[in-house]
Amino acid sequence: MRFDQDVVEKVCDAVIRASTVFPHDKKNAYKRAIERESNAQARWVLETLLENAEAAQRNHSPMCDDTGIPHILVEAGPNAVVTGTVLESIKEGVCQGLRKLPGRPMAARGDDAQRIAQSEGMYEDPGMLDAAPVLIRSTEEEVLRIYVLMFGGGPAIRAHTSRVFHKHQVETVLDQIVEWGRESVAQLGCSPCTLGVGVGRSHYEAAALMLQALVDGAYDRQSEMEQEITRRVNESHVGALGLGGDTTVLATFMKVGPQRASGVRIVCMRPCCCFEPRIASVELQKGKKPGKSEK
Repeated sequence: MRFDQDVVEKVCDAVIRASTVFPHDKKNAYKRAIERESNAQARWVLETLLENAEAAQRNHSPMCDDTGIPHILVEAGPNAVVTGTVLESIKEGVCQGLRKLPGRPMAARGDDAQRIAQSEGMYEDPGMLDAAPVLIRSTEEEVLRIYVLMFGGGPAIRAHTSRVFHKHQVETVLDQIVEWGRESVAQLGCSPCTLGVGVGRSHYEAAALMLQALVDGAYDRQSEMEQEITRRVNESHVGALGLGGDTTVLATFMKVGPQRASGVRIVCMRPCCCFEPRIASVELQKGKKPGKSEK
């Protein structure tokens, strides 16, 4: 397989940036949380987490020992072309990024049963860790954009994807999300969290919408439903690292997809840890082949 080296290099760089750099709006969210935090221990935790993130950015080192599973979202504009070569180049870029970071070796060896049981141990090469299946969506922009998100194991363990009997009331769905959020954050431990929520017609769609919510979400822009979920989960006072306090979650990122005539809604809720969503993006410009785009 021939790779587009420009795509490989940009995705490699995105893996490293996602793992080592807080977005600007997330830094500001931490600063706001520090200013309003009334619990001295929780405030110290928030300050330390922000200092850790800034040190990781300076040193180009992972923010967390659990360097995560790469998840990829590709946005394709009206004239963008997503070829097999582009997809394979993304895969190779992830591999090189995990080696350069370096990522924690987490890829299980063996056949299907052996990987489930983890009976053959792990590959020592971080690059053997495959990314999750690529999600592709359209955009009106004339661009091919690639997002890289690094998903840690703790939030995946505490996440929920299940049916909710909505009873024709949005409050019923929000109540369930809040209940999951309070329970999951308390069990996760590495808070404050960012809640990623997707509401769809199937488990696949709900999970895909949750991923898109994390891509599109902004800490300085919340819908009324997002604000309500954040406020109500914060009222649990789990706080940073479970020490109590005012900031259990920094924000909620929620995306509601098409719905069907049904008594249930399928909801996916991921309690992203204090460092998530770990995200970075790269763009391949209009009118140019990927190999000739500019950084």
